[in-house]
Amino acid sequence: MSIEMIPPGLIMMLAAILIAFSRGHMRTLIVLAAPLLTLYAVLQVPDGVSLSAHYMNYPVELIEGSPVRRLFATVFSIMAFAGGLYAFKTARNAELAAAFAYAGGAIGVAFSGDLLTLFIFWEMMAIFSTLVILMGGTEKSRAAGFRYGVIHFLGGVILMVGIIGHYLGTGSLEIMAMKATDFSSWMILIGLLINAAAPPLSSWLADAYPESSATGMVFLSAYTTKTAVLTLILLFPGEKILVFVGLYMVFYGIMYALLENDARRILSYSIVNQVGFMVTGIGIGTEMAINGAAAHAFAHIIYKALLLMSAGVVLHRTGKSLCTDLGGLFRTMPITALCGIIGALAISGFPMTSGYTTKTMISEAAALEHLPVVWFLLAAARRGCFFMPGSNSRGLCSSKKTAACGPKMRPGIWRWRWGCFRPFASALASGPSHFMRCCLMKRAFMPIKHQSWCFICSSCCFRGWLSSCSCP
Repeated sequence: MSIEMIPPGLIMMLAAILIAFSRGHMRTLIVLAAPLLTLYAVLQVPDGVSLSAHYMNYPVELIEGSPVRRLFATVFSIMAFAGGLYAFKTARNAELAAAFAYAGGAIGVAFSGDLLTLFIFWEMMAIFSTLVILMGGTEKSRAAGFRYGVIHFLGGVILMVGIIGHYLGTGSLEIMAMKATDFSSWMILIGLLINAAAPPLSSWLADAYPESSATGMVFLSAYTTKTAVLTLILLFPGEKILVFVGLYMVFYGIMYALLENDARRILSYSIVNQVGFMVTGIGIGTEMAINGAAAHAFAHIIYKALLLMSAGVVLHRTGKSLCTDLGGLFRTMPITALCGIIGALAISGFPMTSGYTTKTMISEAAALEHLPVVWFLLAAARRGCFFMPGSNSRGLCSSKKTAACGPKMRPGIWRWRWGCFRPFASALASGPSHFMRCCLMKRAFMPIKHQSWCFICSSCCFRGWLSSCSCP
Protein backbone atom coordinates (compact mmCIF):
# COMPACT_ATOMS: atom_id res chain seq x y z
CA MET A 1 0.00 0.00 0.00
CA SER A 2 1.37 3.41 -0.98
CA ILE A 3 1.82 6.12 1.62
CA GLU A 4 -0.94 8.15 -0.09
CA MET A 5 -3.41 5.53 1.17
CA ILE A 6 -2.33 5.88 4.81
CA PRO A 7 -4.11 8.61 6.82
CA PRO A 8 -1.31 10.93 7.99
CA GLY A 9 -2.94 11.34 11.38
CA LEU A 10 -2.77 7.58 11.89
CA ILE A 11 1.04 7.74 11.72
CA MET A 12 1.08 10.12 14.68
CA MET A 13 -1.33 7.94 16.63
CA LEU A 14 0.73 4.82 16.05
CA ALA A 15 3.78 6.79 17.15
CA ALA A 16 1.91 7.78 20.32
CA ILE A 17 1.35 4.11 21.16
CA LEU A 18 5.01 3.29 20.57
CA ILE A 19 6.15 6.28 22.65
CA ALA A 20 4.09 5.09 25.59
CA PHE A 21 6.04 1.80 25.72
CA SER A 22 9.50 2.81 24.51
CA ARG A 23 12.52 4.10 26.38
CA GLY A 24 15.84 5.78 25.76
CA HIS A 25 17.12 6.28 22.24
CA MET A 26 14.23 4.36 20.71
CA ARG A 27 11.75 6.85 22.16
CA THR A 28 13.87 9.74 20.92
CA LEU A 29 13.96 8.27 17.42
CA ILE A 30 10.18 7.83 17.34
CA VAL A 31 9.52 11.34 18.69
CA LEU A 32 11.68 12.97 16.03
CA ALA A 33 11.02 10.66 13.08
CA ALA A 34 7.23 10.26 13.28
CA PRO A 35 6.38 13.95 12.60
CA LEU A 36 8.77 14.03 9.65
CA LEU A 37 7.21 10.90 8.19
CA THR A 38 3.79 12.43 8.80
CA LEU A 39 4.85 15.62 7.04
CA TYR A 40 5.99 13.59 4.02
CA ALA A 41 2.64 11.76 4.00
CA VAL A 42 0.79 15.09 4.23
CA LEU A 43 2.60 16.46 1.20
CA GLN A 44 1.70 13.34 -0.82
CA VAL A 45 -2.06 13.71 -0.29
CA PRO A 46 -3.65 14.67 -3.64
CA ASP A 47 -6.69 16.85 -4.13
CA GLY A 48 -9.99 15.07 -3.78
CA VAL A 49 -11.00 11.91 -1.90
CA SER A 50 -8.20 9.35 -1.88
CA LEU A 51 -9.43 6.93 0.80
CA SER A 52 -13.02 6.02 1.67
CA ALA A 53 -14.78 3.27 3.59
CA HIS A 54 -18.12 2.34 5.14
CA TYR A 55 -19.07 2.50 8.79
CA MET A 56 -22.44 1.03 9.77
CA ASN A 57 -23.67 1.54 6.20
CA TYR A 58 -22.54 5.17 6.24
CA PRO A 59 -19.93 6.15 3.64
CA VAL A 60 -16.96 7.85 5.28
CA GLU A 61 -14.14 9.65 3.54
CA LEU A 62 -11.00 9.19 5.61
CA ILE A 63 -8.72 11.29 3.42
CA GLU A 64 -9.81 14.25 1.34
CA GLY A 65 -7.09 16.57 0.15
CA SER A 66 -7.27 20.23 -0.82
CA PRO A 67 -4.80 23.10 -0.71
CA VAL A 68 -6.10 24.60 2.53
CA ARG A 69 -6.25 21.17 4.21
CA ARG A 70 -2.62 20.48 3.30
CA LEU A 71 -1.65 23.92 4.60
CA PHE A 72 -3.02 23.25 8.08
CA ALA A 73 -1.83 19.63 8.16
CA THR A 74 1.65 20.81 7.18
CA VAL A 75 1.98 23.26 10.05
CA PHE A 76 0.44 20.70 12.43
CA SER A 77 3.19 18.25 11.45
CA ILE A 78 5.89 20.90 11.79
CA MET A 79 4.68 21.74 15.28
CA ALA A 80 4.60 18.07 16.28
CA PHE A 81 8.29 17.86 15.39
CA ALA A 82 9.11 21.16 17.13
CA GLY A 83 7.14 20.22 20.22
CA GLY A 84 8.74 16.80 20.33
CA LEU A 85 12.22 18.29 19.95
CA TYR A 86 11.45 20.71 22.77
CA ALA A 87 9.92 18.13 25.11
CA PHE A 88 11.40 14.69 24.57
CA LYS A 89 13.96 14.81 27.40
CA THR A 90 11.82 16.43 30.04
CA ALA A 91 8.28 15.26 29.28
CA ARG A 92 7.02 11.96 30.62
CA ASN A 93 6.12 9.15 28.25
CA ALA A 94 2.43 9.55 28.98
CA GLU A 95 2.48 13.28 28.24
CA LEU A 96 4.37 12.86 24.97
CA ALA A 97 2.10 10.01 23.91
CA ALA A 98 -1.00 12.08 24.64
CA ALA A 99 0.48 15.08 22.80
CA PHE A 100 1.27 13.03 19.70
CA ALA A 101 -2.18 11.42 19.68
CA TYR A 102 -3.62 14.94 20.05
CA ALA A 103 -1.60 16.09 17.03
CA GLY A 104 -2.75 13.02 15.10
CA GLY A 105 -6.36 13.91 15.84
CA ALA A 106 -5.81 17.44 14.52
CA ILE A 107 -4.26 16.12 11.30
CA GLY A 108 -7.15 13.67 11.02
CA VAL A 109 -9.61 16.55 11.26
CA ALA A 110 -7.68 18.42 8.56
CA PHE A 111 -8.16 15.58 6.06
CA SER A 112 -11.66 14.44 7.09
CA GLY A 113 -13.91 14.32 4.06
CA ASP A 114 -17.22 13.93 5.91
CA LEU A 115 -18.80 15.16 9.11
CA LEU A 116 -18.77 11.75 10.83
CA THR A 117 -15.02 11.28 10.36
CA LEU A 118 -14.46 14.87 11.44
CA PHE A 119 -16.46 14.28 14.63
CA ILE A 120 -14.52 11.14 15.52
CA PHE A 121 -11.15 12.88 15.23
CA TRP A 122 -12.62 15.96 16.93
CA GLU A 123 -13.50 13.94 20.02
CA MET A 124 -10.12 12.22 20.00
CA MET A 125 -8.55 15.67 20.14
CA ALA A 126 -10.72 16.55 23.13
CA ILE A 127 -9.72 13.39 24.98
CA PHE A 128 -5.98 13.65 24.42
CA SER A 129 -5.75 17.42 24.91
CA THR A 130 -7.48 16.92 28.27
CA LEU A 131 -4.83 14.35 29.15
CA VAL A 132 -2.07 16.78 28.18
CA ILE A 133 -3.48 19.32 30.65
CA LEU A 134 -3.87 16.70 33.39
CA MET A 135 -0.20 15.80 32.91
CA GLY A 136 0.69 19.19 34.36
CA GLY A 137 0.99 17.24 37.59
CA THR A 138 -0.50 19.77 40.01
CA GLU A 139 -3.81 20.11 41.77
CA LYS A 140 -4.58 23.17 39.66
CA SER A 141 -3.86 21.28 36.44
CA ARG A 142 -6.18 18.46 37.46
CA ALA A 143 -9.00 20.89 38.23
CA ALA A 144 -8.37 22.84 35.02
CA GLY A 145 -8.25 19.61 33.01
CA PHE A 146 -11.61 18.54 34.42
CA ARG A 147 -13.20 21.90 33.52
CA TYR A 148 -11.58 21.79 30.08
CA GLY A 149 -12.93 18.30 29.46
CA VAL A 150 -16.47 19.29 30.49
CA ILE A 151 -16.49 22.28 28.14
CA HIS A 152 -15.12 20.36 25.17
CA PHE A 153 -17.28 17.31 25.60
CA LEU A 154 -20.27 19.66 25.82
CA GLY A 155 -19.09 21.22 22.57
CA GLY A 156 -18.81 17.74 21.07
CA VAL A 157 -22.39 16.92 22.05
CA ILE A 158 -23.63 20.15 20.47
CA LEU A 159 -21.63 19.41 17.33
CA MET A 160 -23.05 15.88 17.08
CA VAL A 161 -26.61 17.18 17.50
CA GLY A 162 -25.98 19.52 14.58
CA ILE A 163 -24.44 16.77 12.44
CA ILE A 164 -27.39 14.43 13.07
CA GLY A 165 -29.87 17.18 12.27
CA HIS A 166 -27.94 18.07 9.12
CA TYR A 167 -27.96 14.45 7.97
CA LEU A 168 -31.69 14.03 8.65
CA GLY A 169 -32.42 17.21 6.73
CA THR A 170 -30.14 16.72 3.73
CA GLY A 171 -29.29 13.02 3.69
CA SER A 172 -25.60 13.89 3.32
CA LEU A 173 -22.57 13.97 5.61
CA GLU A 174 -20.35 15.68 3.08
CA ILE A 175 -18.28 18.63 4.25
CA MET A 176 -19.40 21.63 2.23
CA ALA A 177 -19.99 25.33 2.73
CA MET A 178 -23.25 26.06 4.52
CA LYS A 179 -25.11 28.95 6.13
CA ALA A 180 -26.39 29.16 9.69
CA THR A 181 -30.05 29.29 8.70
CA ASP A 182 -31.58 26.39 10.66
CA PHE A 183 -31.22 24.62 13.98
CA SER A 184 -28.75 21.97 12.83
CA SER A 185 -26.40 24.41 11.12
CA TRP A 186 -26.47 26.67 14.18
CA MET A 187 -25.58 23.70 16.39
CA ILE A 188 -22.62 22.84 14.14
CA LEU A 189 -21.46 26.45 14.19
CA ILE A 190 -21.74 26.69 17.99
CA GLY A 191 -19.85 23.42 18.43
CA LEU A 192 -17.02 24.72 16.27
CA LEU A 193 -16.92 28.11 17.99
CA ILE A 194 -16.54 26.49 21.40
CA ASN A 195 -13.25 25.00 20.23
CA ALA A 196 -12.26 28.38 18.78
CA ALA A 197 -12.62 29.93 22.28
CA ALA A 198 -15.42 32.20 21.08
CA PRO A 199 -17.77 33.99 23.49
CA PRO A 200 -19.32 33.31 25.91
CA LEU A 201 -16.91 30.44 26.67
CA SER A 202 -13.63 32.15 25.82
CA SER A 203 -12.30 31.77 29.35
CA TRP A 204 -11.68 28.02 29.09
CA LEU A 205 -8.45 28.64 27.19
CA ALA A 206 -6.80 30.97 29.71
CA ASP A 207 -8.08 28.77 32.52
CA ALA A 208 -6.59 25.51 31.21
CA TYR A 209 -3.52 26.14 29.07
CA PRO A 210 -1.33 27.84 31.73
CA GLU A 211 -1.89 24.94 34.12
CA SER A 212 -0.31 22.44 31.74
CA SER A 213 3.41 21.81 31.73
CA ALA A 214 5.76 24.16 29.87
CA THR A 215 6.11 21.55 27.13
CA GLY A 216 2.43 20.62 27.03
CA MET A 217 1.33 24.19 26.42
CA VAL A 218 3.41 24.30 23.22
CA PHE A 219 1.28 21.48 21.81
CA LEU A 220 -1.98 22.91 23.15
CA SER A 221 -1.44 26.28 21.49
CA ALA A 222 -1.13 24.75 18.03
CA TYR A 223 -4.10 22.48 17.52
CA THR A 224 -7.50 22.98 19.15
CA THR A 225 -8.26 26.55 18.10
CA LYS A 226 -6.59 26.11 14.69
CA THR A 227 -8.62 23.04 13.77
CA ALA A 228 -11.69 25.11 14.64
CA VAL A 229 -10.44 27.81 12.26
CA LEU A 230 -9.95 25.24 9.49
CA THR A 231 -13.42 23.75 9.92
CA LEU A 232 -14.96 27.23 9.92
CA ILE A 233 -13.17 27.90 6.63
CA LEU A 234 -14.53 24.67 5.17
CA LEU A 235 -18.08 24.91 6.54
CA PHE A 236 -18.95 28.57 7.15
CA PRO A 237 -16.95 30.88 4.86
CA GLY A 238 -18.65 34.25 4.58
CA GLU A 239 -20.97 33.72 7.58
CA LYS A 240 -21.45 37.33 8.66
CA ILE A 241 -22.04 36.58 12.34
CA LEU A 242 -18.40 35.46 12.47
CA VAL A 243 -17.27 39.05 11.83
CA PHE A 244 -18.85 40.18 15.09
CA VAL A 245 -17.70 37.09 16.99
CA GLY A 246 -14.15 37.60 15.74
CA LEU A 247 -14.07 41.29 16.67
CA TYR A 248 -15.29 40.44 20.17
CA MET A 249 -12.50 37.88 20.53
CA VAL A 250 -9.91 40.37 19.29
CA PHE A 251 -10.71 42.96 21.97
CA TYR A 252 -11.46 40.42 24.68
CA GLY A 253 -7.98 38.95 24.28
CA ILE A 254 -6.26 42.34 24.26
CA MET A 255 -7.99 43.69 27.35
CA TYR A 256 -7.48 40.63 29.51
CA ALA A 257 -3.87 40.19 28.38
CA LEU A 258 -3.11 43.77 29.42
CA LEU A 259 -4.62 43.17 32.87
CA GLU A 260 -2.73 39.91 33.42
CA ASN A 261 0.61 39.48 35.21
CA ASP A 262 1.36 35.80 34.62
CA ALA A 263 3.36 35.40 31.39
CA ARG A 264 1.67 32.17 30.34
CA ARG A 265 -1.80 33.56 30.95
CA ILE A 266 -0.88 36.61 28.88
CA LEU A 267 0.08 34.29 26.03
CA SER A 268 -3.16 32.34 26.49
CA TYR A 269 -5.30 35.46 26.18
CA SER A 270 -3.29 36.50 23.14
CA ILE A 271 -4.28 33.21 21.47
CA VAL A 272 -7.93 34.28 21.78
CA ASN A 273 -7.00 37.67 20.36
CA GLN A 274 -5.17 36.24 17.35
CA VAL A 275 -7.84 33.64 16.58
CA GLY A 276 -10.28 36.54 16.57
CA PHE A 277 -8.47 37.98 13.55
CA MET A 278 -8.83 34.64 11.78
CA VAL A 279 -12.53 34.31 12.60
CA THR A 280 -13.15 37.86 11.38
CA GLY A 281 -11.44 37.04 8.08
CA ILE A 282 -13.58 33.93 7.67
CA GLY A 283 -16.68 36.01 8.32
CA ILE A 284 -15.70 38.52 5.63
CA GLY A 285 -15.49 35.51 3.33
CA THR A 286 -13.68 36.88 0.28
CA GLU A 287 -10.73 35.10 -1.29
CA MET A 288 -8.25 37.53 0.20
CA ALA A 289 -9.86 37.33 3.65
CA ILE A 290 -9.95 33.52 3.70
CA ASN A 291 -6.36 33.29 2.56
CA GLY A 292 -5.37 35.93 5.10
CA ALA A 293 -7.06 33.91 7.86
CA ALA A 294 -5.34 30.68 6.78
CA ALA A 295 -1.94 32.35 6.41
CA HIS A 296 -2.38 34.03 9.79
CA ALA A 297 -3.12 30.63 11.36
CA PHE A 298 0.12 29.26 9.89
CA ALA A 299 2.13 32.26 11.08
CA HIS A 300 0.49 32.33 14.50
CA ILE A 301 1.30 28.70 15.25
CA ILE A 302 4.98 29.37 14.55
CA TYR A 303 5.47 32.62 16.42
CA LYS A 304 3.27 31.52 19.32
CA ALA A 305 5.47 28.44 19.70
CA LEU A 306 8.48 30.74 19.72
CA LEU A 307 6.96 32.82 22.52
CA LEU A 308 5.87 29.81 24.56
CA MET A 309 9.26 28.15 24.23
CA SER A 310 10.89 31.38 25.40
CA ALA A 311 8.51 31.52 28.37
CA GLY A 312 9.16 27.84 29.09
CA VAL A 313 12.91 28.33 29.20
CA VAL A 314 12.49 31.31 31.55
CA LEU A 315 10.19 29.26 33.78
CA HIS A 316 12.71 26.41 33.81
CA ARG A 317 15.64 28.65 34.75
CA THR A 318 13.96 30.93 37.26
CA GLY A 319 10.98 28.95 38.51
CA LYS A 320 8.88 32.10 38.07
CA SER A 321 6.15 33.08 35.63
CA LEU A 322 4.88 36.37 37.09
CA CYS A 323 6.23 39.29 35.09
CA THR A 324 6.65 41.38 38.24
CA ASP A 325 9.04 38.74 39.61
CA LEU A 326 11.22 38.83 36.51
CA GLY A 327 13.51 41.35 34.93
CA GLY A 328 16.88 41.85 33.35
CA LEU A 329 17.05 38.34 31.93
CA PHE A 330 18.40 39.67 28.65
CA ARG A 331 21.75 39.91 30.41
CA THR A 332 21.94 36.21 31.24
CA MET A 333 19.68 34.86 28.47
CA PRO A 334 20.35 37.16 25.48
CA ILE A 335 19.43 34.68 22.74
CA THR A 336 16.20 33.73 24.48
CA ALA A 337 15.44 37.44 24.87
CA LEU A 338 16.10 38.07 21.18
CA CYS A 339 13.83 35.21 20.10
CA GLY A 340 11.13 36.36 22.50
CA ILE A 341 11.33 39.86 21.05
CA ILE A 342 11.02 38.51 17.49
CA GLY A 343 7.94 36.52 18.48
CA ALA A 344 6.50 39.55 20.28
CA LEU A 345 7.02 41.77 17.24
CA ALA A 346 5.40 39.18 14.99
CA ILE A 347 2.33 38.84 17.21
CA SER A 348 2.00 42.63 17.33
CA GLY A 349 2.09 42.88 13.52
CA PHE A 350 5.31 44.88 13.36
CA PRO A 351 6.46 45.65 9.77
CA MET A 352 8.69 43.02 8.15
CA THR A 353 7.20 40.26 10.30
CA SER A 354 4.76 37.57 9.30
CA GLY A 355 1.98 38.93 11.51
CA TYR A 356 2.08 42.29 9.76
CA THR A 357 1.35 40.86 6.33
CA THR A 358 -1.29 38.32 7.36
CA LYS A 359 -3.21 40.83 9.47
CA THR A 360 -2.98 43.40 6.68
CA MET A 361 -4.51 40.92 4.26
CA ILE A 362 -7.55 40.58 6.53
CA SER A 363 -7.82 44.35 7.03
CA GLU A 364 -7.43 44.99 3.32
CA ALA A 365 -10.17 42.46 2.58
CA ALA A 366 -12.49 44.44 4.88
CA ALA A 367 -11.56 47.65 3.05
CA LEU A 368 -12.21 46.09 -0.37
CA GLU A 369 -15.61 44.88 0.82
CA HIS A 370 -16.47 48.44 1.94
CA LEU A 371 -16.61 47.58 5.64
CA PRO A 372 -15.06 50.73 7.14
CA VAL A 373 -16.13 49.99 10.73
CA VAL A 374 -14.57 46.52 10.58
CA TRP A 375 -11.41 47.97 9.03
CA PHE A 376 -11.18 50.64 11.73
CA LEU A 377 -11.72 48.15 14.57
CA LEU A 378 -9.11 45.78 13.14
CA ALA A 379 -6.70 48.68 12.78
CA ALA A 380 -7.34 49.71 16.39
CA ALA A 381 -6.83 46.13 17.53
CA ARG A 382 -3.55 45.91 15.65
CA ARG A 383 -2.37 49.02 17.49
CA GLY A 384 -3.55 47.55 20.76
CA CYS A 385 -1.54 44.41 20.09
CA PHE A 386 1.62 46.52 20.38
CA PHE A 387 0.99 46.69 24.14
CA MET A 388 0.86 42.90 24.50
CA PRO A 389 4.50 42.33 23.46
CA GLY A 390 5.50 44.70 26.25
CA SER A 391 3.62 42.46 28.67
CA ASN A 392 5.09 39.35 27.08
CA SER A 393 8.73 40.45 27.09
CA ARG A 394 9.06 42.86 29.98
CA GLY A 395 10.54 40.14 32.17
CA LEU A 396 13.24 39.56 29.58
CA CYS A 397 13.97 43.15 28.70
CA SER A 398 13.34 45.33 31.74
CA SER A 399 16.27 46.73 33.69
CA LYS A 400 15.11 45.15 36.96
CA LYS A 401 17.12 42.13 38.02
CA THR A 402 15.42 38.85 38.82
CA ALA A 403 15.65 38.19 42.52
CA ALA A 404 16.49 34.54 42.22
CA CYS A 405 17.40 32.17 39.46
CA GLY A 406 16.67 28.48 39.35
CA PRO A 407 18.89 25.75 37.91
CA LYS A 408 20.85 26.61 34.82
CA MET A 409 20.01 24.87 31.59
CA ARG A 410 21.86 21.63 31.13
CA PRO A 411 23.18 21.28 27.57
CA GLY A 412 21.80 17.78 27.14
CA ILE A 413 18.27 18.71 28.18
CA TRP A 414 17.28 22.22 27.11
CA ARG A 415 19.99 24.23 25.42
CA TRP A 416 20.61 22.31 22.21
CA ARG A 417 16.97 21.45 21.58
CA TRP A 418 15.76 24.98 22.18
CA GLY A 419 18.69 26.14 20.08
CA CYS A 420 17.69 23.87 17.20
CA PHE A 421 14.18 25.24 16.84
CA ARG A 422 14.49 28.92 17.69
CA PRO A 423 16.42 30.03 14.56
CA PHE A 424 13.82 28.27 12.40
CA ALA A 425 10.88 29.76 14.29
CA SER A 426 12.50 33.19 14.39
CA ALA A 427 13.07 33.07 10.64
CA LEU A 428 9.47 32.12 9.92
CA ALA A 429 8.15 34.67 12.40
CA SER A 430 10.12 37.41 10.68
CA GLY A 431 8.51 36.39 7.39
CA PRO A 432 11.19 35.73 4.75
CA SER A 433 9.44 35.83 1.40
CA HIS A 434 11.94 33.76 -0.56
CA PHE A 435 11.85 30.83 1.86
CA MET A 436 8.07 30.79 1.95
CA ARG A 437 7.55 31.15 -1.76
CA CYS A 438 10.38 28.87 -2.93
CA CYS A 439 10.11 26.09 -0.37
CA LEU A 440 6.39 26.02 0.45
CA MET A 441 4.36 27.71 -2.26
CA LYS A 442 5.55 25.26 -4.91
CA ARG A 443 3.21 22.82 -3.21
CA ALA A 444 0.30 25.12 -4.18
CA PHE A 445 -1.31 24.91 -0.77
CA MET A 446 -3.81 27.71 -1.15
CA PRO A 447 -6.66 27.94 -3.68
CA ILE A 448 -5.82 31.39 -4.98
CA LYS A 449 -4.99 32.75 -8.41
CA HIS A 450 -2.07 34.90 -7.31
CA GLN A 451 0.07 32.58 -5.22
CA SER A 452 2.32 35.39 -4.04
CA TRP A 453 -0.45 36.02 -1.49
CA CYS A 454 -0.48 32.50 -0.14
CA PHE A 455 2.03 32.90 2.63
CA ILE A 456 3.83 35.28 4.85
CA CYS A 457 5.56 37.47 2.33
CA SER A 458 7.62 40.24 3.84
CA SER A 459 8.27 41.78 0.43
CA CYS A 460 4.60 42.84 0.51
CA CYS A 461 4.65 44.12 4.09
CA PHE A 462 3.70 47.73 3.35
CA ARG A 463 0.04 48.52 2.86
CA GLY A 464 0.69 50.49 -0.28
CA TRP A 465 2.15 47.41 -1.91
CA LEU A 466 -0.74 45.33 -0.70
CA SER A 467 -3.22 47.77 -2.21
CA SER A 468 -1.44 47.74 -5.57
CA CYS A 469 -1.45 43.92 -5.90
CA SER A 470 -3.84 42.38 -8.37
CA CYS A 471 -5.20 39.77 -5.98
CA PRO A 472 -9.00 39.85 -6.28
